[in-house]
Amino acid sequence: MRIVRSCFVTSLERLGNFPGQGMPEIAMAGRSNVGKSSLINSLCMNSKLARTSSEPGKTRLVNIYRVNDAFMLTDLPGYGFAKAPAAEKKRWAGMIEGYLSGSDSLKHVFLLVDIRHEPTDDDAMMADYLRHYQLPFSVIATKADKLSKAARGRAMAPICRKLNVQPWQILAYSSEDGTGREALLKKLDEILNPVVPVETDSFEIPEGITFEDGPTREVEE
Repeated sequence: MRIVRSCFVTSLERLGNFPGQGMPEIAMAGRSNVGKSSLINSLCMNSKLARTSSEPGKTRLVNIYRVNDAFMLTDLPGYGFAKAPAAEKKRWAGMIEGYLSGSDSLKHVFLLVDIRHEPTDDDAMMADYLRHYQLPFSVIATKADKLSKAARGRAMAPICRKLNVQPWQILAYSSEDGTGREALLKKLDEILNPVVPVETDSFEIPEGITFEDGPTREVEE
């Protein structure tokens, strides 16, 4: 896949009608400050597409972007921001659950975690939620540039244990140096353009014919 166009569509407090609704949707979920907005900008090669901030909890709405006029990329509010008031946390949780349970066009969820740290209980809860409701998801381990390749490999084990996923479900990514971008583009292509197995006509061996090491021959009576 090659991304050539991307634009902001709208921000929603709750799932509702929006321009382009009905296109396939890909959602980004994760803790506050895990790098969802930075990943979206890096993936789309557009540094001004999604607003980024060093202060956690800035994504407070469901932000929707259109990519290649082919699919929607949804940035969900970050969870786990300790300093947020309880009422605000409850509102964010409602937005996230409302979107995940209500979107008929959702094809896949990318759950973002910080590769430098073991996933939190909130991350595990999100993975369990996605699994329980049979929503296809993969894990993106962000900020991969902060670790060496060897350290990235070692970081996979605690992520697998905490989220109950397999290594092939995890993609290391860096919005700073582009690590993992091509792999993520390939994954998106597989999600949006799945290969449908081709059914072949059944074949029955004619009576009196056998297959041996040599040429096919008729059975002598």
